[in-house]
Amino acid sequence: MKELKIVVLAKQVPDTRNVGKDAMKADGTVNRAALPAIFNPEDLNALEQALRLKETFKGATVHILTMGPGRAAEIIREAMYRGADGGYLLSDRAFAGSDTLATSYAISRALGNLEYDIILCGRQAIDGDTAQVGPQVAEKLGLPQVTYAEEIRGIENGKITVKRRLERGVEVVECPLPTVVTVNGSAPACRPRNARLVMKYKYARASQEGAGERAELLDQHPYLRLTEWNVNDIRCEATELGLNGSPTKVKTIENVVFQAKESKALTADDAGIDELMKELIANHTIG
Repeated sequence: MKELKIVVLAKQVPDTRNVGKDAMKADGTVNRAALPAIFNPEDLNALEQALRLKETFKGATVHILTMGPGRAAEIIREAMYRGADGGYLLSDRAFAGSDTLATSYAISRALGNLEYDIILCGRQAIDGDTAQVGPQVAEKLGLPQVTYAEEIRGIENGKITVKRRLERGVEVVECPLPTVVTVNGSAPACRPRNARLVMKYKYARASQEGAGERAELLDQHPYLRLTEWNVNDIRCEATELGLNGSPTKVKTIENVVFQAKESKALTADDAGIDELMKELIANHTIG
């Protein structure tokens, strides 16, 4: 089998466990500066599947593709600390405010610059919960796709075998390569950082991260220079990007804060349960 080329689509997302009143801007976009940034959890599950394939197939490579501001290069480094070979950062003011449609368009154009056999990504990002970008990328590239993946069982004769976790059970499917696979959070967790790789890649930088300050170091060690692309590098239509290319608009956002109150005793009958359900629906706890 030829050397396997794997691209993992990953996203740096705001930590939704710390959402406050300043989480959204007036235009309905996420105020990322107000929230801690983390590696999207299910993208880490996808990375683990990629690294397992790398261990299985000699010569296989794993690269990260992410879109965001300069600081988003941090998740490329995080992936390299775990065993990835490098990555690509899509960064341009023209990408700001992109919804899933504009995001998948930019990513699909960037993938046109790369060789790949498998494109892996998390099922969804925690800052949007749409689960749309992976399938949209597959559609734009004209590739088959496997969703809700929990385990990649193997690759043989140009086909990948994937175990899928569905609502009412599991199924195992085969799919020809190249393909797009979206991975569930129920897949194995990603391995921790490797201390040796942290020391090797801790100075890896994209150009927006002050690479000029370490120009000599980067010249001596080219593997520390992360590839950064802007709109011109991926040859795309500016009207399809950012807010202009995003039909999805956020009109309002409501911040719901749960507070502990006094306990309430319920009777163990249908009337008591019915009363509780009405109360929870009325105060928007459910429904």
